[in-house]
Amino acid sequence: MEETFRAFVLEQSDQKVTGAVQQLQLHQLPEGSVTIKVSYSDVNYKDGLASIAEGKIVKQYPFVPGIDLAGEVVESSDKQFQVGDQVLCTGYKLGVSHYGGYSEYARVPAEWLIKLPQGLSAKEAMIIGTAGFTAGMSVDALIEHGIKPEDGPILVTGSTGGVGTIAISILSALGYEVYAASGKADQKDWLTTLGASQIISREEAEQKVDGPLGKSTWAGIIDPTGGKGLGERLKSLKYRGVVAVSGMTAGNDFESSVFPFILRGAHLIGIDSVFCPIEIRQRVWKHLASDWKPTTAIHQAVTEYTLEQIPQALETILAGKAVGRQLIKVTS
Repeated sequence: MEETFRAFVLEQSDQKVTGAVQQLQLHQLPEGSVTIKVSYSDVNYKDGLASIAEGKIVKQYPFVPGIDLAGEVVESSDKQFQVGDQVLCTGYKLGVSHYGGYSEYARVPAEWLIKLPQGLSAKEAMIIGTAGFTAGMSVDALIEHGIKPEDGPILVTGSTGGVGTIAISILSALGYEVYAASGKADQKDWLTTLGASQIISREEAEQKVDGPLGKSTWAGIIDPTGGKGLGERLKSLKYRGVVAVSGMTAGNDFESSVFPFILRGAHLIGIDSVFCPIEIRQRVWKHLASDWKPTTAIHQAVTEYTLEQIPQALETILAGKAVGRQLIKVTS
């Protein structure tokens, strides 16, 4: 285990945040019971927000961002993990208030880790990452509430983003008819390759419905975008349909009446991947490594960056130009 290693470090000066690769030493890592040699991380929208002052994610600088990591245990004082174990970490305080995955070494509490499930490599786990885990939790919510492929189409909003990409891949593999809503008209062929049955425009997915209820259209909706369109989509759920909402890229407010809930028995399920209980976390990751493995997304939807290229990746996701998943190869 090297005493000196590379990490992408954020610094703040005059209210401006900048980031660059620096040399750190092991004693600069935060407290934790497990030290990991990181092989891969990824880029999520929260990572983009962490890189700008107005994102209000990071409170203290200097700071190493990256809300996900996968790699090999090199030191452990916790009996659950042994040197050589392959592990992954998503959520909790990683990359928010605790040094994150954009570093060749990381140190975290053991309770934040899970062993890499059989069937997934570290690279594949980080292609999935928090976004894909969120997609997996969303699919889990639909299945737990009884939504089956024969019940009707599933709408996926923000379909070219990380959550949407993985959700389409999982749902199509499970036999669901998937409608992908996207504002990127040039990505229709690619979304079809991922497994989408139909492509609709973002405007169509947000179309205003006159009156308290619209046509019964969607058996379920996976919605990482939120915003005003969410209230309109609720009106178009089928009887006992389910919306799994996990994000707010289109806004954090929406309006609704009680009618979708009391006349159609609609379910609005919030998806939290940050402090998700370990039992659910392990179950969903096990699915993602086996029967829910998003194979089309893993092979079709990845842009790989080095530590030095992280500023480009962060700029891309903040500008809304990211398509699919952005992978960070940490260890050279």
